[in-house]
Amino acid sequence: MELGLANSSYIQANRGIRRSSLNCRDDLDRFIPNRGAIDFDFAQYMLMKARREGKENLGVSSSPSSEAYRKRLAQALNLNRTRILSFRNKPSIPPQIDHRLHETNPRRCRYIPQKSERTLQIPGIEDNYYFNSLDWGSKNVLAIALEDTVHLWDASNDDPYELVTVDEENGPVTSVKWAPDGLRIAVGLNNSDVQLWDSTANKLLKTLRGCHSSFVGALDWNNNDILTTGGMDGLIVNNDVRMRDHIVEIYRGHSQMVCGLRWSPSGRKLASGGSDNLLHIWDRSMASLNSQTQWLHRLQDHTVAVKALAWCPFQENLLASGGGLSDRCIKFWSTNTGACLNSVDTGSQVSSLLWNRNERELLSSHGFLQNQLTLWEYPSMVKIAERIEHTSRVLFMSQSPDGRIVASASADQTLKLWNVFGTSKVTKPTQKAAHEPFAQFNRIRTFTISRCIMKDLEESPSTAVLDGEITGIRFGLASRDEISTSSISDCLISHPSQLSNPFLSLPLESGKCESCGTDEIGECEGHF
Repeated sequence: MELGLANSSYIQANRGIRRSSLNCRDDLDRFIPNRGAIDFDFAQYMLMKARREGKENLGVSSSPSSEAYRKRLAQALNLNRTRILSFRNKPSIPPQIDHRLHETNPRRCRYIPQKSERTLQIPGIEDNYYFNSLDWGSKNVLAIALEDTVHLWDASNDDPYELVTVDEENGPVTSVKWAPDGLRIAVGLNNSDVQLWDSTANKLLKTLRGCHSSFVGALDWNNNDILTTGGMDGLIVNNDVRMRDHIVEIYRGHSQMVCGLRWSPSGRKLASGGSDNLLHIWDRSMASLNSQTQWLHRLQDHTVAVKALAWCPFQENLLASGGGLSDRCIKFWSTNTGACLNSVDTGSQVSSLLWNRNERELLSSHGFLQNQLTLWEYPSMVKIAERIEHTSRVLFMSQSPDGRIVASASADQTLKLWNVFGTSKVTKPTQKAAHEPFAQFNRIRTFTISRCIMKDLEESPSTAVLDGEITGIRFGLASRDEISTSSISDCLISHPSQLSNPFLSLPLESGKCESCGTDEIGECEGHF
C-alpha cells in the first residue's frame, strides 16, 4: 500500500514537472519519455501475455464475423503465407563479373642500387646553376665542360681525352650539346660565340657569331641541321649549321636569361625556360626571322627561374618542368592546352629532369638542401627511391644512349654514374639463317661427339655424321673413340691451333676466329 502511494505521488510529481516544462517551452516538437520511470521488462511481459492469451482464446470466443475479419486482414497483410525451407525454382543466374577487369596489376619489383656505380673527379667545374655543361652523345661519349676546356670520356672503352681549350678571353665554356649523329658537338661560350666541333677529328667545323650579345647558356638540336641557342639576352635563335647565313628564326618572349631549351621528340614544339620565371611553348611552324614569333603558350606558374625541362617519351604533348630554390616544384603541362596537370613540391631546388624510357618514371636532381637524386613514379608522383651521395648541389644530369645509366655532375667536383633506370628493353635477335654454322642447334640433347687430337685436325679433315645427317662441321678424326651424352647443354668450340690435348672441340667451317670472335685465351666464342 505504501509502495502504491509512493508510486502515485512520484507519478503526480513527474506530471507536475512535465506540465511546468510545457508551460515554459511552447516549441516542443516531440515527446521524450522519462526512461528512468519506465519498467521495460514488465511492459514487455504484459504485451507478450496479451498476445498469447489472444491466440489461446481465439478459437473459443471469436464470433464468425470476427473470424472472417481476421482472415481477410491476414490475407491483406500477407501474414503466415511464407513457407520455411520450401522447395522453389532455381533462382536466375546473376550476371557474370570478370573481377580481373577491376584488379590492379601487381607492382613489378625492380632492384635499384643503393650507391652509384662509379665516381669520376671533375676539378674545375663551374658552380653555376644557369650553365648546361654536361651531355651524353648517341655514340656513348660523355662531354663535360670544365672552365675553358671540353673533356670527352668514351664510356665504351673508358678513354678520357680533351677536345678543345678555348682562349681565356672567350671562356669559360657555358654549354655543350651533342648533335643526334653523336659525331658533332656544339660548344657555347661566355663571349656569345657557339663553336661546332668534329669529335672524331678534333676539328673546328664552324663558329656561329652574331646570335647573342652575351653568354650562351642553353643549346638543343632539332635534327642534325638546326641548332637552337638561348642566351643571356633572352633571345632564342634557330641556326641552320649548313648555311653561311645560319640564323633562320628568332623567338622573342623572355625578358631575362634563357637557361633551359628542349625540343619535343617530334621536333614540332620547343620548350624554353628563363630566369624571368617564365616557361614558353613555341610552335616551329609559326617561327619567323623578320616578324616577331608569337608563343603558343606562356606559362607563369613557377615563382623562380625554370631550367629543368623534359618531354615525356611515352605521352605526346606532356612536358615536365622544374623550378629553382624558392619554387622547388615539378610541374606537368599539357602543351596542347597549356594547362598545368599536376604540381609537386620537392622541398629543394630542381636542377634537372630525366624520364625513364622503359617505365613510367621520372628522375629529378636537386640542390640545397639535400643535393639528392629522386626517382618518382608517374603519374602518382610517389617516391620510388632517393639517393644522396653528392655533398654539394647537383648541377646537371645526362642519360646514356641506351637509357640505363645516368650521369650526375655536382659542385662537389665529382661526376657519378648511376644504374637508376635498370636494364633497358632489348630487342629479341632474329633467328639465324639455316646456312650459318650451327644455326640448326638451339640445344645439344643426345648425339655422338668424337674425340679429336690437334694433329689429326690439321691433317685429316672430314665431315661428321650427327644423328644420321651430315652437319657440315669439318674436323679430323684420330680414332672412332665416340662418346654418347645427353647432358651437354653448351659446348665451347676451339680452333685446332689452340689444342694440345684431347678435347671435345669442333672448329668452325671457316677456320677463322674473325667469323665469331675470340675470348681472352684465344678460343673461339661460338656456341651451339
